[in-house]
Amino acid sequence: MKIAILDDYQDAVRQLDCMRLLDGHAVKVFTSSSRGIGQLAIRLAPFDALVLIRERTAFTRALLSKLPNLKLISQTGKLSGHVDVAAATEHGIAIAEGIGSPVAPAELTWALIMAASRKIVPYANNLKQGLWQTASINPELNGVGRTLKGRTLAIWGYGKIGRMVAGYGKAFGMQVMVWGSEASRAAAVADGFGAASSREAFFEQADVLSLHLRLNDATRGIVTGDDLARMKPDALFVNTSRAELVEKDALETALQRGRPGYAALDVFTDEPLPADSPLLKIPTVLATPHLGYVEKDSYELYFRVAFENVVNFANGNPTNILNPEALRPGT
Repeated sequence: MKIAILDDYQDAVRQLDCMRLLDGHAVKVFTSSSRGIGQLAIRLAPFDALVLIRERTAFTRALLSKLPNLKLISQTGKLSGHVDVAAATEHGIAIAEGIGSPVAPAELTWALIMAASRKIVPYANNLKQGLWQTASINPELNGVGRTLKGRTLAIWGYGKIGRMVAGYGKAFGMQVMVWGSEASRAAAVADGFGAASSREAFFEQADVLSLHLRLNDATRGIVTGDDLARMKPDALFVNTSRAELVEKDALETALQRGRPGYAALDVFTDEPLPADSPLLKIPTVLATPHLGYVEKDSYELYFRVAFENVVNFANGNPTNILNPEALRPGT
């Protein structure tokens, strides 16, 4: 099969042990993104199968209609709304889903919380400029960091990642408070954590607030400007899930108004994030380039299953197919 691996920004996939699974196939790794439908159609037209790195490229009906040779989309992890499943099915394009792990995103979430709370990045950057114990040359931003023990960690979403982050918070002596569905709140209480009495209290009482929700029609824009305005002026807002969970432009406005006082972000509505993004100009924002799952162990796990799905499909034994009705006779 002719196989394309898309959006490997760091050219890391070729170095993975599991890459050997594709031996014998014609494989092309694309290390740069292409956004226009016309450019993408030309780039991807020759391929029988595509391996997607999460949702870095969207496959709309218009794009899928221009890929007559495409038979399989093999997704690393689960699909997240970036592929038009109905259109793929109509065009006979099977979609194979993979698996993931909560470990890397949970660990990154905690790393961001620690780094932002102790102002590690500005301290380290200024030390290289000869400035000792200086978080900022702006006196208003040059305050000291703070510890986490005894403070309130608010977690919206108590799935696999949320549970792990709650455990980290407990280990650091934080008071963990969960918001989400009734089932999520009940599960948190059963695990010995607290549940917020209301959505308003959840935002008002948080010292650190971290989002751990799936993005879908019900959760898109679920965090509003009014929610953020309730946060403390020294609170930290953390988002390693999806930028679209927050109402458009609400976070930028809230940070400029000083509630919350800080943000630590790994996800953005436009990725790769342009260098002139307003968020990067706000000094109270700690931003990382969507690293939640970007580390070797996660890559080996994600890509091993994605490649196995490709090989199985090529051998006439499709696995983990999301839309089995797309399979053509004899596939």
